[in-house]
Parts: sequence; structure tokens; C-alpha cells
Amino acid sequence: MDGTGAAGEDGTHGPRGDGTGTGGESRRLLLAGRQGAVARSRAFTREVLEDWGWLPAGAPDGPAAGAEQWMAGEDVLLMTSELVTNACLHADGPYELELRRRGPVLRVEVVDRTERPPVLRTGPAAAPGGHGLRVVDRLAVAWGSEARGAGKAVWLETVRPVR
Repeated sequence: MDGTGAAGEDGTHGPRGDGTGTGGESRRLLLAGRQGAVARSRAFTREVLEDWGWLPAGAPDGPAAGAEQWMAGEDVLLMTSELVTNACLHADGPYELELRRRGPVLRVEVVDRTERPPVLRTGPAAAPGGHGLRVVDRLAVAWGSEARGAGKAVWLETVRPVR
């Protein structure tokens, strides 16, 4: 995230982490359009974060295993919800959510069937709506989009706090 909202030449915002390479582990959720996509994506992401130790298992309401770790997991849930919501509002809905981890780097990708890249709005913060990518831009280490078949993947990367 560069704070300016300006995308790099390759459509990225911020430095690109090492979560895009080979190795690591990934989990994928296939989605069918808008109906229930945000809730299903959030529940799936929470389960994966618990499995991978980013969130304490069975403790969705508070920081049982350290405030910084818990907040980082909650930030991932929020950012994932924002990307899925954008796919619901500005595309024909998401059709895939993928989480990948490699070392401390977590990459979240939401794939839809629209080639239109996401646009980070720069208007007044007090205006209603349109703040999803602002949230992602502030919380993620990097984010961007890339062509994927007949659509695109909007992705974000973040780093797990040191315990």
C-alpha cells in the first residue's frame, strides 16, 4: 500500500510479498454468484485462519491468544468481506475465493467474471459507500488485480504478526 491510491504499472498497490510463489498451502471455496457469498466467504476464511493459527479456534469474539494476532485475523476477515462484496456489487458476483499462505505471507484472491479492474475511490471519506478498497488499501501490505480467464482476480497480501 502506497497511501496514494495510485496503482503501479502492473495494477498492484504496495510492495508485492512472497505469497505468490510456489510452495506453501492453499484453500479454495467455489462460489455461485451473489446469494450468501459474503457470509459463506467469511465463514470459510475464519475456518482457514483458525486451521492455520491466525485466529484462535472457537474464539470469534475476542483476543484469546494475543490481541495483535487476533486483530490481524479480524483484519483479514474484514478485507476478505470487502473484496467479496465488491465482486457482488460491481461484477456478476464472485465465483472463487482462494487463500494461500507461504511462510508469514497470506494472499487472498477473489475471482469474478468481469474484466473491469477495481477502482480505488479518492473522494471525501464522509461520502456513503465506496470505502471497501480504502479499507483494503490501508490494512493490506499490498493489493491489486490481474486477468484470470474471462475475468479477473482481485488479491491482497498481508503478513502474520510475530508471536
